Amino acid sequence: MTRVSVVIPTYNRAAKLPNAIDSALEQTIDDLEVIVVDDGSTDDTESVLARYDDQRVRPVVHATNQGANVARNTGIDHARGEYIAFLDSDDSWHPQKLERQLASLEDRSSDWVGVYCDIAFELSGTNGWLRGVAASIFARADEVPTQEGDEELIGEILAGNVHPCAGSTLLVRTEVAREVDGFDETLDRFQDPEFCLRLLKQGKLAYVDDPLVRCEETGHPSADVIANASEEYLSMYEDDVDRFEDEGYEIRSTHALILAKRYFAEGRFLRGALHLRNATVSPRTYPGVCWVAGVGVRRRPLPVVVTLAVLLVATSFGKRALSS
Repeated sequence: MTRVSVVIPTYNRAAKLPNAIDSALEQTIDDLEVIVVDDGSTDDTESVLARYDDQRVRPVVHATNQGANVARNTGIDHARGEYIAFLDSDDSWHPQKLERQLASLEDRSSDWVGVYCDIAFELSGTNGWLRGVAASIFARADEVPTQEGDEELIGEILAGNVHPCAGSTLLVRTEVAREVDGFDETLDRFQDPEFCLRLLKQGKLAYVDDPLVRCEETGHPSADVIANASEEYLSMYEDDVDRFEDEGYEIRSTHALILAKRYFAEGRFLRGALHLRNATVSPRTYPGVCWVAGVGVRRRPLPVVVTLAVLLVATSFGKRALSS
């Protein structure tokens, strides 16, 4: 059996795809396969894949575009490895990413079903600097969250204190990914944490404290799409949300901030203000802030001065987004 199956879903990213594939092939472990699921691309993706003269690269083609979650699940179906590692086609890995993750599981029991690592976003320009400054203002950590395990990690993920970013950081046992039926194909957003929540019902997730994944800042779906997905996501885990909020986790208010920042970015300030009234803040939920996936903070209600800062930065971000 192959040790690791790398699953890369892609759609019309011919220019970025080689960077992702190369970072998988350049891993310090050799026992892997790279399953690239072309989700109905209409650009030069076919030509890009044809240039790889490497038996480890296994293209799978969808006749029509069906979405990233469907493409990931196609990869799970075709995987021949003991483990599956997911990689978005616009991201890339550190060469030792898989080696270090496998090593972190080596001496653990079978209760540990997977492992994630930190992720670093690349921000540039004045807007990136402005949002970085805002993040430093908002970062008021009360304590470091739980980063490994099962039960308490569920609360941390629901609250957004920990974000395993399954689409590019997660390495999971193939049999477990199949047992939970892969990614939820009905979700337009929050599919990564939702997948991890179901994995945590099967066992524990470990954590490598290093940014072994590099991402570029990308666009966002509309605020209305996020609002609908947020409502659906939280309703799926309503009992867990109630239970962990009783334990002090700020979950619904975190989602209120997510929605507020997106409505502000679109210039819909009244609707954004309505959500901001119930919001709390941390670097992890701030738009585009260069955060590290395993590190989060417990949240507190936004004071007036921070609320004004959010308005100013979100307005700046919104103007830039609307003019581009």
